[in-house]
Amino acid sequence: MAKDKNFTTKIIAGDFKGKVIEIPNIFTTRSSKGILKESLFNTLQFEIMDKNFVEVFSGSGSIGLEALSRGASQCYFIEYNNVAYRVLQENIKRLNPAKCHHMFGDSFEKFDTVLAMVEKRDEKTYFYFDPPFATRDGMDDVYDKTIELIEKIDPKKCMMVIVEHMSQLEMPKKIGELEQVKRKKFGRSTMTYYAPKDEY
Repeated sequence: MAKDKNFTTKIIAGDFKGKVIEIPNIFTTRSSKGILKESLFNTLQFEIMDKNFVEVFSGSGSIGLEALSRGASQCYFIEYNNVAYRVLQENIKRLNPAKCHHMFGDSFEKFDTVLAMVEKRDEKTYFYFDPPFATRDGMDDVYDKTIELIEKIDPKKCMMVIVEHMSQLEMPKKIGELEQVKRKKFGRSTMTYYAPKDEY
């Protein structure tokens, strides 16, 4: 059977503007829509410069690599799917491998490792969670498990947490020490933003 060709997208702005990155053609990986990505980075603006950026369910890494292009100091990626992980590695090679850390495995199991890495650094961190929509077996509790990960984040080390989720899901107003500061809907997907009190 012929291998399905990967999709491609381009970095929108920054040092790597116009660079092509690939997105694997597999059903578990949704490319964050262009309009959603633009909205995210319009919200973050220049605040992202010299901060860490963690893309927790990274797929091809398109969000984290956009953050890298816009001046993030270090980017961290976790991906469990073999095909997506290989594409992620290739995408990182095309941009700036020196500033990227990628980890293969289950995001729920590897998150503590990445959290320890960013908490050792001086810069504050953005966390982007785009868990798989609950379409796969065993994924019914994906949002509960995602909230448990967010509760582990030290607010003193956190700039902001962004969760991309199904629009019909109502996310809590507060998770751990972080409070919901913004919610923006894009059809089936919604982005909900959380920040420590002293960051807004």
